[in-house]
Amino acid sequence: MALASIIRKSTCKLAPLANRIIRASQRNYIRAITKPTIVPFIQQNYATATDSNKPSASESLLRVIDSEIKIAQETDDLDRVEAIPQGFPFKIVDNPGQQTIILTREYDGELVKVEVHMPDLVTGEDNEVDDGTDDVEKPTQSSIPLFVTVSKNNGTSLEFHCVAYPDEIAIESLSVKNPELFEDQIAYEGPNYHDLDENLKNAFHKYLLNRGIKPSTTNFLHEYMINKDSREFIGWLKDLKKFIEA
Repeated sequence: MALASIIRKSTCKLAPLANRIIRASQRNYIRAITKPTIVPFIQQNYATATDSNKPSASESLLRVIDSEIKIAQETDDLDRVEAIPQGFPFKIVDNPGQQTIILTREYDGELVKVEVHMPDLVTGEDNEVDDGTDDVEKPTQSSIPLFVTVSKNNGTSLEFHCVAYPDEIAIESLSVKNPELFEDQIAYEGPNYHDLDENLKNAFHKYLLNRGIKPSTTNFLHEYMINKDSREFIGWLKDLKKFIEA
């Protein structure tokens, strides 16, 4: 399917590079603190003069960061624009530096707000790795978390916690929020969503579908968030570089 192809194509560019940066810094730091504590006077002066010509840990770290920025920029098409699907009903609010985007729309007098988080990518290589944790259930599909809030004019709202998989949306929980409750009152959150009657759960899926939460929307959001993750990673590297240089 198209989304699976997108995930495979994007996974290589999303591999975290922070560990390599940290290891490079640690190696230089260890070299800096493991000099002999007692050396002849002449040898000590010679060593000091030689060390002064060596790059500092910060300089070494900056070189690694510059290399990672170059690699990320070469493997990413930063000027691409995600084509919004025809009939996409939401307005997208995407602020650089944040790990979420916000979607908003009005539907039949209601305000629909969707908070979209970064994707959790799963590849075939991930499933093949044996790290000794076979007893832990591992996800088999990539997904993105969604928090959907449908608000009425009187301030009450219905909140859904969803997980969007390729061509499928799973509702994990829902709750009703009533602004008339005092802060010291504990609201009843309802039963475990998975214990609800199947007819009721199907009705909730249709409820969200009518408000624009459907597979065609979430598949687009999956690609959008993969691209955002790439942009944010490069921005993070540049901010890190500015800090080290300051």
